[in-house]
This record gives sequence, C-alpha cells and structure tokens, in this order.
Amino acid sequence: MGKRILAQRKGYGHIWARSPSHRHIGEIKYRRFKENETSLDFKIIDLLHSPGRGAPVAKIEYEDGIIDLYLPPEGVYVGQEFTQTRKDIDQLKTVKRKKAQINVGNIVPLKKIPIGTLIFNIESIPQDGGKFARSSGVAATVTEKSGNKVKVLFRSKKSKWINGDCLATIGVVAGGGRIDKPFLKAGNKYYALRSKAKKWPVVRGVAMNAVSHPHGGGAKQSPHKSTTISRDTPPGRKVGQIAARRTGHSN
Repeated sequence: MGKRILAQRKGYGHIWARSPSHRHIGEIKYRRFKENETSLDFKIIDLLHSPGRGAPVAKIEYEDGIIDLYLPPEGVYVGQEFTQTRKDIDQLKTVKRKKAQINVGNIVPLKKIPIGTLIFNIESIPQDGGKFARSSGVAATVTEKSGNKVKVLFRSKKSKWINGDCLATIGVVAGGGRIDKPFLKAGNKYYALRSKAKKWPVVRGVAMNAVSHPHGGGAKQSPHKSTTISRDTPPGRKVGQIAARRTGHSN
C-alpha cells in the first residue's frame, strides 16, 4: 500500500508545514509616487530583525509622517536620511537635489544611475516595489544603457535589460557575511529553516523504506528505475525529474 510521501503531507497543511507568517514583520516595497510627487524624503528610526529574512530591515518615517519598511544598504545607522526620487536630479530644487545625489541608500531610477554603480532591490517593471537583488550582501551592477533601457549584471553572472524608469537603491544589501558563520549544531539549522517554513533535515528517497517513497527499498541505495516521471503522474508517485526532456550532462 505505501503511505503518503512528505510532499503530500505538507500539502495537507499540518502545523509543521505552515509558514509562521504571524512573526514576519511585513513586505518591503518602494512607496508609490502620487501624480504630483517627484521625490520623497525619509529617515531611519529603527533597525529590526525579520525572521525568515537574511537581511536586516529598517523602519523608516517619511516627511509626511507615514511609517514604512525599507531594505537598508551596508553601513547605515538610525537617524540617517535618504531620498526616493523619480525625476531627473537636475530638475529638482537645490535642497532636494543635494539629497537626491547618487549616494548609498538613495532610491533612484535606473536611467539616472551611472554605469558601474552597485545597486540592489531593483524593480522589474516601474512601480512594482522591487524584485531583484534583495538577499543579504547582494548587489547588481549597471553595465550598459540604450534608449530608455538599462542593462544590469546580477551576481549570478546573468544580465537583464530593464526599463530605465524602474527604481533601485544605491549600495549593497546589509547583512553580508551572514553565511560565513557556521550553524555549529543541528538545532540552530532546524530553527533557521523553520522560520522559512522549510522542513529540515531532508532525507533522500533512496535511503527510505519502500513503503515511504517510490525510490525506497532494495539491498542497495538506488531508485531501481528511471527517475524521469510524467507531468501527469499522481502526487504519491511524482518524484525525481518531473517531465524532464533531457537528463544528465549535455555536450
């Protein structure tokens, strides 16, 4: 008969499989501009730990009193002020222009950022709040411009052309070097992944009994069959390389 595999038991929604979202402190997105707004000044009022997120989070207050969250760059401190702008810096008033320069922590449209600048929390389309390069210690680089498009090189060595009106923050995400410290014991790793709703440790299917997994059982640790499986396979059998067109190394 067998039994339901781990992936199926997760889908049931047991307590151990649910994300502890009540402990998460909220989304981090750029504030949307109103029709007549060209820039927004804000100040860091606190630095927070966000469970399930590698980077720290800053609580900020805008000049109109609204409190929000901000993904901070390396080296910021409480009380520091920054600017989010969507207009050409040269067109801003003198006081605003000084605040909106290409300085670490400021939020500026990609088309106004010089080539070679390190940036993070990059929007995919204008006003979506930020999608790329958001992990601790991560940054992307502006490498090329063409018309209203900007080419950005990510840490993965992949490049992407993005609309020049998309916003990005100058600098490197805070919290770099986080993974340099070892967990030291299994409990620490368990609770770290628990905050991300991930079950750990992960047991290989071939190490299980035949009753627990389609790859389990046998005198040796082997799937004993092809690990490529159809897209239409029922949930209890859907393991391995799902709907793979090719497997192994290609020349």
